[in-house]
Amino acid sequence: MKKLLQLFERYYEAFSYVIFGGLTTVLNLVVFYTLNELIGMNYLFANLISIVISILFAYVVNKKYVFRVKSQSVKQVSRELLLFFLFRSGSLLVDMLAMVIMVEKLALDPNASKLITEIFVVVLNFIVSKFIVFKNKSEY
Repeated sequence: MKKLLQLFERYYEAFSYVIFGGLTTVLNLVVFYTLNELIGMNYLFANLISIVISILFAYVVNKKYVFRVKSQSVKQVSRELLLFFLFRSGSLLVDMLAMVIMVEKLALDPNASKLITEIFVVVLNFIVSKFIVFKNKSEY
């Protein structure tokens, strides 16, 4: 049992990112599906709204639960917010471009395209969050 706890603690960020990244992805997919399929909104607008909502949710859970950052100063919080939203805006562009290519050029279903895109974006966002946004928490 002790080894299991040590393993969990050693890989806590990865485990918790899978859980909270999964919740963020589910939120993204549910909002997208609701807006696109149930309300009939254009898939690009539905995608944009679902991503913005997911980014807000992801910042809070990544900061508090995944990387356990306890920002104290305005400078520290400002840096995290700026980097987080800057890089997530980049992944938003990747997401939107991938959706256009898959839906309009490859004629794939928007929901299947969204799922495929999310897998890539989740991995990309973990790498950026771990090594750039929330890196070396004591360096402020």
